Amino acid sequence: MMASVDCGQRRAGYGRHMPGSIPLTTCLSPTVYKMVCELGFEVQGSVEISDILDGDNQVCWHTICGKVSHLATGQGLDYVESVRQLGPLCDAVHTHLLSLPNEKYEEAFQDCFQWTNNCELFTKALAVLKSLDGTQISLHMMKMTSCLEFSLGDVYLTVGKNCPFLLRDLLASEELSKIFSQPVMDLFRVFLGSPESLNLRNILWHGFASPQEIPTKYCSMLLLLTAGLGQLLQMRASNTRSTIVRRSPFLFHNLQEMHVFPDLDEKVLSLAEKLIEKSQFVLPHMVPFWIEAITAFRQGRYADCVILSLSQLETSLRLIFTTVNDCPDRILTAESTTLYTTFDEVLAKQLNNASDNQLPSTLGEPAMEFLWDFLNHQEGPRVRDHLSHGEIQLNEFPKQIANDLLAFSVVLLYKQLEEVHFHKEITALYSLTDAAESYQSRFHPIALLQKQVLQCIDSLQEWQLLPFPSLDHKTGPEEQDVPGNSLHSEMAQILSLLQVHIKTSFSNEDLKSWLQTDRWFVSMKDLCNKRISNLYCHRWVLEAVSILRKISTQFLLVSENIVSTSRFRYEQWLNKTLRSRQRQNYLRMLCSMKSLSSVGRLIITLVVLHLHNIHSISMKTHLEYQKYLKYLKSILQYAENMSTCTNAEKNRWDEAIQLTCKITIKIRMFIEKCNLE
Repeated sequence: MMASVDCGQRRAGYGRHMPGSIPLTTCLSPTVYKMVCELGFEVQGSVEISDILDGDNQVCWHTICGKVSHLATGQGLDYVESVRQLGPLCDAVHTHLLSLPNEKYEEAFQDCFQWTNNCELFTKALAVLKSLDGTQISLHMMKMTSCLEFSLGDVYLTVGKNCPFLLRDLLASEELSKIFSQPVMDLFRVFLGSPESLNLRNILWHGFASPQEIPTKYCSMLLLLTAGLGQLLQMRASNTRSTIVRRSPFLFHNLQEMHVFPDLDEKVLSLAEKLIEKSQFVLPHMVPFWIEAITAFRQGRYADCVILSLSQLETSLRLIFTTVNDCPDRILTAESTTLYTTFDEVLAKQLNNASDNQLPSTLGEPAMEFLWDFLNHQEGPRVRDHLSHGEIQLNEFPKQIANDLLAFSVVLLYKQLEEVHFHKEITALYSLTDAAESYQSRFHPIALLQKQVLQCIDSLQEWQLLPFPSLDHKTGPEEQDVPGNSLHSEMAQILSLLQVHIKTSFSNEDLKSWLQTDRWFVSMKDLCNKRISNLYCHRWVLEAVSILRKISTQFLLVSENIVSTSRFRYEQWLNKTLRSRQRQNYLRMLCSMKSLSSVGRLIITLVVLHLHNIHSISMKTHLEYQKYLKYLKSILQYAENMSTCTNAEKNRWDEAIQLTCKITIKIRMFIEKCNLE
């Protein structure tokens, strides 16, 4: 275990090679360092394991819980004294577990770990402890604490309540105190439940603790306490016949969307190990974690690779954050009265003092978009959240995510070299740096809208391939009256009003025929593939994008309705299985499709134009913004009504044309008013 480091030495320097500075040797603040690394060793004395475990290997809770101290005021736990008093018990447990042969350990405790739904993780822990490898032990503790959090959430759900799911909240909940008892929950809070406690889960997952800073005896005690919870649940089940509610693990969807970087080969991995030793992106005392992340990737332990990469990515980004924002103290764990500097703060637009965060301009927009995509966006993979809260099956973690996160980290390692090294080898990184520098968000609402619009365009293209029956004049539907004909007039006026915007965006000249040509598809796709800035969008922008996404979703549904119905009815037409009413309805549909095709393209054109002018919304007055939202919501209402009218069970084509006429008038009037203003 590391000796205590002088506070001045900790704060003197934050770069690996900064001239005239003393390298940072710990990221634990003085108080946290004392709590984690020293307090548990202050009370000397031996404790008999028989006082902690009885002859049947049942945990003696009264002995352990009896060492938990409360403040004299009665207003909470005395974490300092509790850690001090629990130290000798942790020593005894650690010594006892290390003395057990693996088969004896499994025989004694394997059944007690079943409640976690990940028994293998806890039974393997003894071999990890015996390795005396601080990196492996720290990694195992990270996995154990996340699994414990998820499993306690499952237990919480057995009482039929909405679960808070966060470990700190779970340990403080009355519901779990009723199941396990308040003293038992207080004991866990000493190890995991508060910034004032040992707080082992958070200082590891947020990358503050180095491999040698967490005393291994705390891992042993957590193992025993987890087994003890299993024993309590076994007794409860025998008395109440209750079973634990099991939540399904989280599964990553759309893995293809997350395919960003080329596959990492041995040449790149070997170069990455050299970069770790030279890059200013890595703190010296964190090097073992980086090396182990690469080893884990080589061995196909992709969850381990990502867990280590995420914690060290946070540490290293915090290092850059504190340097460029001139707040060096924030590299350390905060005290209980101050928030830790985590990914949330590092990636934020502004600092706590409302000044601009300088990290985005340092890393560049593509790198920031990658981080936001993988960590924060609600519809993205949110890798860190799902992993750290135990929601993912570790042995089924996808290689692609590990590949991309490690590749991104390697690029940052290279970018933070103090001087150019490895001239001949560095060409192996060109494909990675190219991918990183050209990255565009895939999970921001704006990016998702762009993707939805492209889907709409592809669906509208299918209309051109739809088969149509040969109709003679006698069997054809009657010509639509004024409603259908008036559409062309309204659309012509709208295109005329939008002429400046359309020509600027699409460089088209013949606007009258443009909507019905293939040039429209090409123009739309080109514009949808252009980068649109999406970092730190104004709230109004996000609200408008949300409505535009709903519009595009509904129009995709409309298009798919028409395509599927058209194909189905055509088959019935050929097979002569259409009843008279169905035949007439099919003919009305065919008559409506040309007009609906043009209006569909017009609506998508409007969505694209709104999207590429989306940031101008923040410059509107509140009244102007409210009018704009009302206008968008009217289009959304139209789209929702159209999805109903075109449903295969409805087929209300006359109503669809009437609704379309009304919305084109509204659109034209809104644009006219905007042009006048």
